Amino acid sequence: MTAAVLCVPAAAADPGIDPAEPDVDPVFAPAIDPALEPPLGPVMQPVAAAIPPPAGPKHGLVFSPPPVSTETPDGWRLTLSASDETQLVSAPLTTALSSRSYVVGGTFRGNISGPGTDIPEGVLEVGYQIGCGIDMSTSNGVTITGTAGASPSVGLAGVDVGSPALDGLIPVLTTPVTGGVAIGLKPGIVNIVPVTEKQFKGSNPWVLISNFQVKIDGCVGQSFIRSFAFLTRSTDESDSVLAYYGETKVV
Repeated sequence: MTAAVLCVPAAAADPGIDPAEPDVDPVFAPAIDPALEPPLGPVMQPVAAAIPPPAGPKHGLVFSPPPVSTETPDGWRLTLSASDETQLVSAPLTTALSSRSYVVGGTFRGNISGPGTDIPEGVLEVGYQIGCGIDMSTSNGVTITGTAGASPSVGLAGVDVGSPALDGLIPVLTTPVTGGVAIGLKPGIVNIVPVTEKQFKGSNPWVLISNFQVKIDGCVGQSFIRSFAFLTRSTDESDSVLAYYGETKVV
């Protein structure tokens, strides 16, 4: 008996495929831009730059008017200015409704220039003016008036409403009491609060005020505050005075 032999031709091996690798479909990964790839290790958050506090009532920053200047008859020029002014409302220590308290600051600069080689000298004065709508500090304030006493009289006692007869008369003592409250008020007043008076010898005097507290008492209603500075150039025969006033702040 002859055995049949089935011969299956072997497929030719592809020289480009490694027989050790599994026969799977290739997976193509998208290309990654190195600039977008996250750095190795923990991600560091950028540190924000320090931002100065904004101007406004919370921080007390106020506008300073432009510099003022004047020229003297002998040819000298005086200039006065202010910068970085602050006026912050604070709670008074007395906790009274008629007290006003502020924390102020600023830099006040003067300049004196003129002919010749003489060194100028004088005084730079800085302070604050606080206006009060109604002044109670120089009046009698709040006073309480009243009277009390005893008034004897004769009255009816034991009256029987259902009977026309009267039982009799007896003495009656009454004690009337009257009272009132008087508030002494005066028209508004401007309080001047000097801070410093600097005597100088030179061309560029300046005064720095920081965290300085000013207050007034006996003020009812609105109040107003503004800075002032006086620059005085003095010689043996003359005085030249230049005044600067800051912006008025309503409280």
